[in-house]
Amino acid sequence: MSSVFGLFKRVYAAFISPPRPFNVEDNTASPPLKIGILGAAAIAPPALVLPAKSHSEVELYAVAARDISRAESFAKKHGFKKWYGGKDGYQELLDDPAIDIVYNPLPNGLHYEWTMKALAAGKHVLLEKPSSNTAEETRRMFSLADQKGLVLLEAFHYRFHPAVQRVRAIIDSGELGAIKEVNATLAFPKGLIGNDDIRMNYNLGGGAMMDCGCYPLSCVRYLTSKNPSAVISATATPYPRDPRIDTGTTANLTFASSNPDGEPVKSTIKCDFAIPLRLGFIPRWPEISVRAVCERGSVELFNFVMPVIYHSITVTPDSDVPRTEKAYTFEGDKGEGWSTYRYQLEAFVDKIKGRTPRTWMSPEDSIANMEWIEKIYEESGLGSRPQSTYVLPTA
Repeated sequence: MSSVFGLFKRVYAAFISPPRPFNVEDNTASPPLKIGILGAAAIAPPALVLPAKSHSEVELYAVAARDISRAESFAKKHGFKKWYGGKDGYQELLDDPAIDIVYNPLPNGLHYEWTMKALAAGKHVLLEKPSSNTAEETRRMFSLADQKGLVLLEAFHYRFHPAVQRVRAIIDSGELGAIKEVNATLAFPKGLIGNDDIRMNYNLGGGAMMDCGCYPLSCVRYLTSKNPSAVISATATPYPRDPRIDTGTTANLTFASSNPDGEPVKSTIKCDFAIPLRLGFIPRWPEISVRAVCERGSVELFNFVMPVIYHSITVTPDSDVPRTEKAYTFEGDKGEGWSTYRYQLEAFVDKIKGRTPRTWMSPEDSIANMEWIEKIYEESGLGSRPQSTYVLPTA
């Protein structure tokens, strides 16, 4: 019963009424950072709106959508003060001098254009993943952010949660020895993503490897502390309506061993928009896990993407009894319930305020993840998603 109560308590705190920060004094010396959102996307409420409501240093200020009535409805529902709409709505939001932070959850193919415009307007940017359609676009965005002294963060929210941090700590401790193999999967049951979903639109940067595949790739890179050395093979399941789109991809990678004379580390990452139904009509559970096999045992994290709901860390030493751990909070925190998104927002604001975040996602990390997404697509035969035609005007 206690585990069921804990589940409801965490879900309530993460997605209904997030708690206030722990061990952080309210900063009354300066006004809160005002947030503007590009697009009234479905991901915005859990990813930023709810987390922002529990952070004393930010304010939900404005939202823009192509349909102004949609923007108005979203703003009134979630407590924004202003809204913009129509063909110039996005730019009008960027031109608002009161806005400090822009959240960009637009389709992948629009990430580059509107992030470059936001940075040019002097805004810090929280950018949904994957960062863009190509590594070159990602490189240019971070270069502009650096030139203008702004914070740009790719929103790999799972990275900021105690669960994956605990797994990384177990690996780095040497308890299990060097990694020999690491595999990760993020797959959804068939029927969850419809044919009209933007993730099935090639021109908008669609495809499973872009959407859910970026997570397992990021995770295996993070746990190995390396970039792959090669894509050994990659197989994509083409979308019947547009074979340029993958509904699922499996890639076999290698990483250099941490031991000078060691064998390369093997890795298989899988992503899927449509896990087949059981018996033709029973939906399957999503597959969300990462497992590292090491010299002296293994460690597996179930639900590395959304661990606040539920997760388990299974450590299996070769010479000892297995154990299961949970990590809903960092050591020293007084409670649990922060979502991955809330931890991410904490780090983002810390960075803007000149404080040192507990965890961070570097520009080099984001660029590398996009580089290897492109290499996997190349090996699968589908190729990269189309690069944006937007060109930032020169002064």
